[in-house]
Amino acid sequence: MIVLKCIRADKICLAVQNFIIEQLGQQFVEPPVFNLSKSYKDSSITTPLIFVLSAGSDPVADFERFAAEMNMTKKVEKISLGRGQGPKAQVMINENLTRGGWVLLMNCHLAVSWMPVLE
Repeated sequence: MIVLKCIRADKICLAVQNFIIEQLGQQFVEPPVFNLSKSYKDSSITTPLIFVLSAGSDPVADFERFAAEMNMTKKVEKISLGRGQGPKAQVMINENLTRGGWVLLMNCHLAVSWMPVLE
């Protein structure tokens, strides 16, 4: 791999991946399938689920399907954060704390100044 890095640096990622497969096995290079039900069991009223997503992923459909399975469809609110949406999200969170609902906060990266309040 050292020689390959010198000759073809663009191929080193594939070489490392192949090395890992040969030495440890395929399961070490394949991401596990995400299971929302299992993650939900690990959450609590004081431990929310937080999804850090890669570019292009959209878990909203899976979230809505899971909410339907849990009979929570009518107790789910969604908000896309951005300019001025932090206070609205705070109201949603407070209301759902008392009524046992869920709040899906999307695009949190657009509300960086509000994140300390959320924390």
